[in-house]
Parts: sequence; C-alpha cells; structure tokens
Amino acid sequence: MGGLDIAVIAFVVFVLLVLLTGVKTVPQGYRYTVERFGRYIRTIEPGLNIIVPVFDRIGAKMNVMEQVLDVPTQEVITKDNASVSADAVAFYQVLNAAQAAYQVANLENALLNLTMTNIRSVMGSMDLDELLSNRDTINDRLLRVVDEAANPWGIKITRVEIKDIAPPTDLVEAMARQMKAEREKRAQVLEAEGARNAQILRAEGAKQSAILQAEGQREAAYREAEARERLAEAEAKATRMVSEAIAAGDVQAINYFVAQKYTEALASIGTANNQKIVLMPMEAASLIGSLGGIGAIAREVFAEGQPAARSRASTPRSGPASGPLETP
Repeated sequence: MGGLDIAVIAFVVFVLLVLLTGVKTVPQGYRYTVERFGRYIRTIEPGLNIIVPVFDRIGAKMNVMEQVLDVPTQEVITKDNASVSADAVAFYQVLNAAQAAYQVANLENALLNLTMTNIRSVMGSMDLDELLSNRDTINDRLLRVVDEAANPWGIKITRVEIKDIAPPTDLVEAMARQMKAEREKRAQVLEAEGARNAQILRAEGAKQSAILQAEGQREAAYREAEARERLAEAEAKATRMVSEAIAAGDVQAINYFVAQKYTEALASIGTANNQKIVLMPMEAASLIGSLGGIGAIAREVFAEGQPAARSRASTPRSGPASGPLETP
C-alpha cells in the first residue's frame, strides 16, 4: 500500500468523523440551541438531529421539564411593622429554550431573586392577621406577579407556595393571649344568649299555659252556664206543667209539688254532718196525703191504659202535733 492509498483512507476517515460530529441526539425533556459562528439559528427537538459540521455547534442545553426552585427563609416586615420569617417553593417550566438561554444569564439565580423580591413586596403590603389567614391569596398574587415578570424569558411559573410563616416568639405569645381572650368573650356571649333564650322560652311557656288555662276556665264557665240554663228551663217547664195542672183543678198535682219540696227539706236536714234535735210542727196526715197524691200520679202515668183512682186525703186532726225529730 502506497502513500497515496494511506492518504485517501485518512481523508475518508476524516470526512466520516466530520460527518459524525454533525449528528446530534437530543434526549427527551430537553431542547438544544444551535449556533452558527456564535449566532443562534434554531432549536433542535428530542431525537436524532443533523447539523452542519464545523460551521454549527450546540449552544445551550435547556431542560424543559417542570423544575422546583427552593426559596430560602427571609425576613419580611409587614404593613403593621411586624417582623416575620417566610420561606417558599416555586415551580417553573421552560417554554422557549432560545429565550431562556439568551434573554437572561443564570436563569435559576434570576428566578430565585425575582421570587424573593416579590415575596417581600406582597407580604409587606399586608397586615399580620391578614398575612396569617390569607395564605392562598398570597400564593395567587405571587404567582401572577412572578409569572408576568418571567414571561419575557420564555419561562412559565406554574406554582408558588409559601411553606412557612414564623412570627417572633413574643408575638406568638401575644397572639395566643388574644385568641384566648377572644374565645372567652365568645363563650360568655354564647352563654348570655343561651340564658336569654331560656328565659324567653320559659316566658312563652308560662304565657301559653295561662292562655290555655283561661280558655279552659272560659269553656267550663260556658258549659256550667249552659247547664244552669237547661236546668232552669226544665224547672220552668215543670212549674208550668204543675201550674197548668193546678189551673185544671188537679189536686194531686198540688200534693205532688208540696210533697217533693217537703221531702227535699227533710233530706237536707237528715244529711247534716252533726247530730241535732229538730223541733218542728208536723202533721203526719198531711204528709201521708201528699205521698198518696204522689202514688196516684205515678199510677196514672205508668198504668197500662187504666185510669188511676184518686186517693183522698184523710181528715186532719184539729190541732197540730209536735214532736222531737233526731237526725244523725
């Protein structure tokens, strides 16, 4: 093999090596920028790519997967001059590899300082109570501000989360005392409201009870008056019937009426609680005659279609008889 053959072989190997330097493989999740004589010309995607050897070269290798940026703890002065410590975490993704590579130097450091600055700005515009109770609002404001600032760099801020907000120890103790006082106040208010409601309910119950009792008494009085009215009507009717019988010349009706009143008077005397001796004039024959009249009336009413014989009163004695009557 002569020297010319060796030169040809060397040239072929050199050409092959040069061609191989133009073949570039990009892994998934990355984007490479291509520069020609130091100037950006295009971005190559994951997979097998070919560039012009010698003239083109790979510029920046950008990771386009979502990445985490840990924001260290920093001191923040709130709107009401309270000093708190806060740290956060940010998630971002490269959407435009060329902008991320050539619009900003040291991308991660730029995003870190941008996030820290906006944390101080957003949290410093809020009071301490608002700061501790509105963490979601802080996250939303930070996300909007940081994403707008990083947009020219081809970066998308997906999330910004405040991990911890730590007030000073004395401030925490003061907040604990305030919370305890507030809860005690709330408990006293609830207890007072409960007592008031209980009194209102008891008063309402007493009112309803009085109303029902009054309605019951009114109903009882109404029924009692109705009963007395019916009793008076019955007595009036009985009196009218007796009067009609007397007007018709029926002596038995008079005897019935007198005997009824006479026996009622004797019954009331006999049912007295104490024992007593009652001296009263009594004509036994008259009482017997009255009882006979009652019997005649009963026979007339209950007889089976037969007229009742009238009983005649026995002739009374010339003088009234009086005798003792002992009732238990």
